[in-house]
Amino acid sequence: MGTSIFLILVSYIITILPLTAAQFCLNQFNFTAKSTFTEARNFIFSSLATNVTDRGGFFTATLHLDSDNTLYALGLCRGELFKEICFDCISAASQAVIGNCTNHKEAIALWDHCMVRYSDRSFFNVMDTRPAVFGWATNNIIGNYVEEFDGVLSSLVRELIVSAATGYSTLKFATDYKNFTMQNDRIYALVQCVPTLSSGDCNNCLSGAFDDYTRCCLLRQYVNIWSPSCSFRFQLKPFSEFTLDAEPPPPPSQVIVSLPPPPPNNATGKEGKDDNTTRTVILIVVPTAIFVMALIVTCIILRKRKQRKPRQRTEGWEDSSEFSTVDSLQYDFDTICVATDNFSNANMLGRGGFGAVYRGRLPNGQEIAVKRLSRGSQQGELEFKNEVILVAKLQHRNLVRLLGFCLEGIERLLIYEFVPNASLDHFIFDPIKRAPLDWERCYKIIGGVARGLLYLHEDSRLRIIHRDLKASNVLLDAEMNPKIADFGMARLLVQDETQGNTSRIVGTYGYMAPEYAMHGQFSVKSDVFSFGVLVLEIVSGQKNKYFRNGENVEDLLSYTWKSWREGTTSNLIDPTLRDSLDSMCEIMRCIHIALLCVQENIADRPTMASVVQMLTSFLLTLTVPSEPAFFMHSSIDPELPLLREDRDGVTERSKSRSKSVHVSINEASLTELCPR
Repeated sequence: MGTSIFLILVSYIITILPLTAAQFCLNQFNFTAKSTFTEARNFIFSSLATNVTDRGGFFTATLHLDSDNTLYALGLCRGELFKEICFDCISAASQAVIGNCTNHKEAIALWDHCMVRYSDRSFFNVMDTRPAVFGWATNNIIGNYVEEFDGVLSSLVRELIVSAATGYSTLKFATDYKNFTMQNDRIYALVQCVPTLSSGDCNNCLSGAFDDYTRCCLLRQYVNIWSPSCSFRFQLKPFSEFTLDAEPPPPPSQVIVSLPPPPPNNATGKEGKDDNTTRTVILIVVPTAIFVMALIVTCIILRKRKQRKPRQRTEGWEDSSEFSTVDSLQYDFDTICVATDNFSNANMLGRGGFGAVYRGRLPNGQEIAVKRLSRGSQQGELEFKNEVILVAKLQHRNLVRLLGFCLEGIERLLIYEFVPNASLDHFIFDPIKRAPLDWERCYKIIGGVARGLLYLHEDSRLRIIHRDLKASNVLLDAEMNPKIADFGMARLLVQDETQGNTSRIVGTYGYMAPEYAMHGQFSVKSDVFSFGVLVLEIVSGQKNKYFRNGENVEDLLSYTWKSWREGTTSNLIDPTLRDSLDSMCEIMRCIHIALLCVQENIADRPTMASVVQMLTSFLLTLTVPSEPAFFMHSSIDPELPLLREDRDGVTERSKSRSKSVHVSINEASLTELCPR
C-alpha cells in the first residue's frame, strides 16, 4: 500500500502539469484484451468524445453484453469549456483509460477539463466521492484577509451548490465570483455534478467536497477537487475558458494528491504506516518538484527575453492574460515605419472609419498591409484587443491572415498579409473594373465568403460573429480568392450560445440585420443577413442603398423582392454577367438564396452550413422565401459605419434609423427552373 501511494505521489507531484490527469483502474479480472467486454468498452470509447461534444458536454451509454454482463460508460466535460477543448480532453482521457486499464472491469479518469468512466455495474445514479484528485496551491491567504476570505468563499460556494443542484442547467453546473479586499481581488469558483445525480445527492457531494477542502487545504489561493460524482474549484484569477485560452495557467506552486478508493471492510489496519509514508513522500518530493518547476520556468523566461527585444506597451495592458497569448506577434514600431516609408501617402492603400491602411515591405522582402488606427478612431482598445486576439487564432483560406501588431505609445498598428487586388467593392461597383469579373469569378467569390463565414460560425475552435460583413471588408488575392477582413467589430459566443445582446450597436447600416440595428440582438443569423445583401450587390453591381432602374430609384432589397414576386428577377442582374443559360441558372439560384438570407424572421434564415450546401448542390430544393426586412429611404447612408453607445459611450454616429416597411405577401413566389 505504501509503495503504491509513493508511486501515485511521484507521478502527480513531479509532473505538476496545468492539466491534472489521474486514472484509477479498479476491479481487476483475468480476461484477455480481445474479450467481449474489452471490445465493447473500446467500441464505446472510440466515439465517446464525439457523443459528449454533440450532446452539450455529457453522454452516457449502456451496452448489454449478455444476461449477466452489462457495460456502463460516461463522459462529462466542465460546463464552461469550448466544444473543441472538451473533445480533445475526452478523446485523450479515453485513450489513457484504454491503455492503462486493459484488464479491469471498472476505471475512471479524472482530468482537469473532463471525466470518463466505465464499469460493469450501474453507477449513473450513485453518489461516489472516491477515488478523488485534490490539487491546491502551496501559498496561503495571510494577514488580515483570512476571516474575510473564508466568509466570502463559503458564501459563494453555498450559492453555487444550490444553483447547481436545483437549477435548470442540464450539466448541473454553476460558476460565479465575489470580491474581497486583498489587492482588490476576486474569488472565482465553479461547481459541477454528474447530471444523472439527484438534486439531493448533488448537494451532498458538493458539500462533502467543500468539507474536504476545509480539512486538506484551508485558505489556499487555489483548490481543485475532482471526484466521480462532482467537482469543486476556486482560484483568484478568471478561469481562462471564459476568454480565448484553451488551458488555464498553472498556479504559482501546486500540489496534486490522488486519493484511492476506500479499502474493503476486511482490510487490515495499516493506516498509520500508510499515513506516515504519505507524509514522508510529501515532505521530500514537493519541495524538490517546486524547485525543479521554478528552475524550468526561469530558463524559459530567460530564453524568451533573449530571443525578443523588450517592447513598450500602453498602460492597462500589462496584466491581460488574453494579450499575452499573442505577445509573440508584436512588431517593433521602427521596423514598420521603415517598411511603409514612414507611412507615406504613396503607400496608402485606403482609408476607413478607423484609420488608414498602408502597403509595406519587411526586411525579409515580405509584403504587408498595415492598418494604422487613427487617434480619433472609434475603435478603442477594446476593438483593437478584440481584433488581435480573434484574428490571431483564425486560420482559413477565406480569412485574411493577421501577421502581428504593434503598440508604441498611442500608436496601434495591425499587420496583415498583403492582398494585392484590394477589396471587392472596388470591382463590383466600378463599371470599368467590373468587366473582367465574369460570373465564374463572382460565383467563386460568393462561395468563398460563405465558407469563410461557416468557419467562423461553426468550424473554428471559437464561435465568432463578424457583425460588419460588407463588400469593402472582402479582400481579393492575386487569384481573386475572397478573404474576409476587419474583425474589429467581431463578437465571440461561448459554447452552445446562439445569440447575444448589446447596447453598443456597431457595423455598417445597409448590411445590418433589423433585429440588430433596432434592438441590439445579434447572432450568426445577423451575418447571414449581411451575406444575403452582399450577394445581391455582387449580382446586380449596385449598392444596397439603391437600385437604379431607368428613372426609378429603389432600395436593393425592395426592388429584388418586387422583381421576384412579379417574375422579372432577370432585370436585377448586371448585363455583364449574362453569359449563358448555365450562368443564368446559377445567378437565379444565388438570388433565391440571398432572399432566404435576408428574410425578416430570424428563424426562417438558413445557417451558413445550409447556404454552403445550397451553393454546392443543385439537387437541394430551395424553400420559398418570405418577405425581406426592407430599409426604405432614409437620411442615413446605408454604407455609413454605425456606432451607437448608450450610457457607457461618448459617441452616437447617427440619431436616426430607417423604419422597417412591411409588405404583405398573398401568394407564393415562383422559382425559375434551370436544366442541369
